[in-house]
Amino acid sequence: TLSSSSAASDVYKRQEHIDTMIENPYCPIYSQIWNLWNIKNMFLSTYENKIDKKGRVSVPASFRSHLSNLGYNGVICYPSFNNQSIEACSQDRIEKLSASIDSLSPFEEKRDYFATSILSESMNLQFDSEGRISLSTKLLKHAKIKNSMLFVGQGQTFQIWEPAAFEKFKINARKKANLNRASLKWEKHFNNNEGK
Repeated sequence: TLSSSSAASDVYKRQEHIDTMIENPYCPIYSQIWNLWNIKNMFLSTYENKIDKKGRVSVPASFRSHLSNLGYNGVICYPSFNNQSIEACSQDRIEKLSASIDSLSPFEEKRDYFATSILSESMNLQFDSEGRISLSTKLLKHAKIKNSMLFVGQGQTFQIWEPAAFEKFKINARKKANLNRASLKWEKHFNNNEGK
């Protein structure tokens, strides 16, 4: 049996190792571990699922896992005002959006526009025992979803699309991304490590 001082020392060493990894994520020793940790804490890839007879749909396991890691057993959904999709995010994300809206002047029209478009339309959807949610008729109608839907990872958020509509959007998005690729700002450490 380890003594309490030995156990404490082991805990300290493990924490020191984690701190070093966080401070130096691009050192060869830590880069792969860091990348794997980062991937688990993002919404990535695209998945297709169908609505069942009761109007429920299964949220991808990796998406549920990320939300669970954030301490949340559900997802916030609201109709996108940028495109024909459903925006989905964590409780923490919607709180940040709310704080951003609250930072505007209470007498400014923009504040009401954003609050009405996002907060008043948001729905708190909890996962059932099988990881499913029930999207409202209003949300499904906005995205023109009937039977199948795509869960599209966006990093810190994800979107829910009607498959054919997303394919059209993706073609256009790729063209615009190519035209605007120079405007994507990379972290300094990426630029500093180029050519090494």
